[in-house]
Amino acid sequence: MSKRRTAAPVAALPETFLNWFAARGWAPRSHQLDLVAHARAGRSTLLIAPTGAGKTLAGFLPTLVELCEAHPPRRKAEPAGRTPPEAVSPLHTLYISPLKALAVDIARNLEAPIREMDLPIRVETRTGDTPSARRQRQRRDPPHILLTTPEQLALLLASKDAEHLFSGLKRVILDELHSLVTSKRGDLLALGLARLRRVAPGLQSVGLSATVAEPDDLRRYLVSQPEAGEALADLVVATGGAAPDLSILDSRAAMPWATHTALHALPEVYALIKAQRMSLVFVNTRWQAEFLFQELWRINDDNLPIALHHGSLDVEQRRKIEAAMAAGRLKAVVCTSSLDLGIDWGDVDQVINVGAPKGSSRLMQRIGRANHRLDESSRAVLVPANRFEVLECRAALEAVRAGAQDTPPERTGALDVLAQHVLGMACGAPFALEDLHAEVCSAAPYRHLTREAFEEVVDFVATGGYALRAYERFARIRRTKDGLWRVSNPAIAQAYRLNVGTIVEATMIKVRLVSTRGGPQTGVTGRPRFGGRVLGEVEEYFVETMAPGDTFVFAGEILRYDAMVEDEIYVSRTTAKEPKVPSYDGGKFPLSTFLAAGVRALLSAPERWPHLPGQVRDWLEL
Repeated sequence: MSKRRTAAPVAALPETFLNWFAARGWAPRSHQLDLVAHARAGRSTLLIAPTGAGKTLAGFLPTLVELCEAHPPRRKAEPAGRTPPEAVSPLHTLYISPLKALAVDIARNLEAPIREMDLPIRVETRTGDTPSARRQRQRRDPPHILLTTPEQLALLLASKDAEHLFSGLKRVILDELHSLVTSKRGDLLALGLARLRRVAPGLQSVGLSATVAEPDDLRRYLVSQPEAGEALADLVVATGGAAPDLSILDSRAAMPWATHTALHALPEVYALIKAQRMSLVFVNTRWQAEFLFQELWRINDDNLPIALHHGSLDVEQRRKIEAAMAAGRLKAVVCTSSLDLGIDWGDVDQVINVGAPKGSSRLMQRIGRANHRLDESSRAVLVPANRFEVLECRAALEAVRAGAQDTPPERTGALDVLAQHVLGMACGAPFALEDLHAEVCSAAPYRHLTREAFEEVVDFVATGGYALRAYERFARIRRTKDGLWRVSNPAIAQAYRLNVGTIVEATMIKVRLVSTRGGPQTGVTGRPRFGGRVLGEVEEYFVETMAPGDTFVFAGEILRYDAMVEDEIYVSRTTAKEPKVPSYDGGKFPLSTFLAAGVRALLSAPERWPHLPGQVRDWLEL
């Protein structure tokens, strides 16, 4: 077991880096230097730091220093077939983010020091939004630093050239680790890390996290677990940080008993936006984002530049919004969790959270998007949508002020995720049962997995289980005469690559904006033209509720459904007064157990009710 380390020796930076810090009027922070020292000692490390403490730069600093000292040649992308298969891959560092937008933002921020120090380092992103041609080229000619997501890592590990691609890998950086390890995505990532450690012996893991209740859970996650006992990564804790300026909006309007629209407080939200330079208006669902954006524009008499951002919008639209935010051209952005992790928008000076945040940890993440600097308070205003949400917001506010965390306890690895991983490994290369079992058990979530349970999972992948054993098409892997397990046929490998991951989504339909021939003013829908711009995607079930001529809100516009062509719906702009708003599966956020206990405590203590808004107090006393 590694010892708990909180103060590593100060590491000297190369002169190039010291000059860069000095030119910006900065000085390297102690935790940034500590990570360089731990990297030079060959140690995996967990960094826990508040928002604005320079976590991301700290994570990448050892990589930048090592690549600078090695003086790698500047390289251009080479055509297929030029890289000899026996060559060591130039890929030095893999950065894994829970959000595509975060990976893109980090790449943009990382380019600045690389360019200003004239470092011969190539940085690229690889997400579901990356064009397929670029993804293919990255496998032939990888960059020095690749920023990606857990799902893309699983795809890369399932490719036949995975061993070459990661042969030179020295470090993997896991950003916002606290948000990854609490779900099945974290299980899939842990299995991917176990495979990376086998392919690249000596691999260092760096975890970047906000404050968590149990740091040792994350320290275990970062390193290979032994058959007996446990191993922990080193720990570096950054101190400091200004306390957040957090308040709950006490609306003068009559607050409804039940709704999630917050329409009663909309004029006050608009006034908050108008009073600040740039605001992020967070909501919990895409439905709320579309609805609130439209309602804000209805009262936007000052023509303020307000934008919309959520995961179902087309990637080009999202990138335009992100670029406009970075350039300071927007007054506010209505957004979902697509922007609430680690993204550094320096000009955001206020966060408005419409609705209850449902968890204190999530609220702290969102608060941190404002004044993304260590020495400045992050300003946030909670806007309850109904009277009960006032209680939830009050419990969240008290938890944040007390520094309490509602991070779920360490989870045991899910067997369905393991089954997916087993199939992925067979798609990449044949495997021996004993070797894969040992590899899987080195991942923290699966360290207690028995051999019997593992063999049952492999049997399930090989036969489909007792109910499907008689059907040949469910025999996805086979054991051959040499004792190795292989994928049954290429079609199964293709199906795996199309469905990898643990994020469950309904069938999505593209929304394409087109013009029409005909006379819409006569009430007759014209014949849609082909072509046009893709606005994003809605779920198939929502489309099934509409008929041509129906109207709905999407991508910040009021649209008329004109026709469906294959897997796309063709729409045109309209001015309907009562359009529908698309809703999506997964749009119901559970209240964390921690905050639920806080709400129950508030309800059971009438002596605390006088501190609540008058109309909420009157409601409780009915």
